[in-house]
Amino acid sequence: MTTKNLKQATFGGGCFWCTEAVFQEVNGVEKVVSGYSGGHVPGHPTYREICSGLTGHAEVVQVTFDAHIISYEEILVIFMTTHDPTTLNRQGADKGTQYRSVIFYHNEAQRVISETVVKRMQPYYESPIVTQIAPFDVFYEAEQEHQDFYKNNPDYGYCTFVINPKLAKLKQMHANKLK
Repeated sequence: MTTKNLKQATFGGGCFWCTEAVFQEVNGVEKVVSGYSGGHVPGHPTYREICSGLTGHAEVVQVTFDAHIISYEEILVIFMTTHDPTTLNRQGADKGTQYRSVIFYHNEAQRVISETVVKRMQPYYESPIVTQIAPFDVFYEAEQEHQDFYKNNPDYGYCTFVINPKLAKLKQMHANKLK
């Protein structure tokens, strides 16, 4: 029996509902939690507060994964190819710093891998990648209604028109990494 080698990755690629839905499909991912990180206002922010854009927090997911099954680098490649890392503070119709593309690294190894992956991915995009790479500080779990949003609301308009195409792209590009 192999012992699990659980690690964490924290990043934001626009609305956390999308990013959460993507990583819940990835083999080796044990848990995905939607939340907030990267802000400058003390205390646990609420969804309403971060949507104001005034707290500095980004909508993020915290992914717990088994590094024996999938590497941090592979996680980042999936992240970079399932959202648009070239739009500053925006993903589709979602606008504001809370929707920025950001990788919060948990240690020096993750920082180096993050920088390497972003550089390696740049030739695949016409515009410059604007994904922020920053040290992880604190993660605040989002309210319960934001957890497992796609699983609980697959027919919701946002899920149909925004998340379904991202999941189709995931299946097309990373079929060998899915559960």
